[in-house]
Amino acid sequence: MYPQITDFGAATLLGNDGHDGTVQLGTRPIQPDYYRAPEVVLGWGWSFSADIWNLGVMAWNIIEGTELFTQVQDAQGNYDSKAHLAEMIALLGPPLKKLLVMSDSMTQFEWSPAITDERGKIYKHNREYFGGPFFDDEGEFLYDDLIPTRKLEDTVPSLETGDKEAFLSFIRQMLTWLPEERKTARELMEHPFLND
Repeated sequence: MYPQITDFGAATLLGNDGHDGTVQLGTRPIQPDYYRAPEVVLGWGWSFSADIWNLGVMAWNIIEGTELFTQVQDAQGNYDSKAHLAEMIALLGPPLKKLLVMSDSMTQFEWSPAITDERGKIYKHNREYFGGPFFDDEGEFLYDDLIPTRKLEDTVPSLETGDKEAFLSFIRQMLTWLPEERKTARELMEHPFLND
């Protein structure tokens, strides 16, 4: 297994105005399927913390030698956002309602220019592209039957108890629903998992 590096020609530059510390949010689809962060799939806007999500998934994949998310693609090899979100829910618990409200509010913003896929289908916003909505008005996931029974702590069989605890602590600082709760790369460098 080799980590997938994305097409750097498809990279997106985000601005940072520098006055009040705010960072521009991206709304267009980014990231390889297996590494795609929840804010990208749900369309509430992404920033640099989406890269930290990628790092968490990649670190898990390297330590375990297999993919953390195992049902990201359907039988034809197409990305399945419903199944990917179902696995996120299994591993992290359900997302906060405020994130779902943000996702709903972003559907009013259309991409300019629209995105055309390899089959020629045109998408004007995130929900069209990824196939939402995924949650009902009460915040319940619409595809409960896709949620696997595994938990994040059960996915690390290769490490011994002490290392497993440190690794899970490290991973949980990157794999969170809320992008602002993810540690920065600088903060992660200080984590005991990397320093013991």
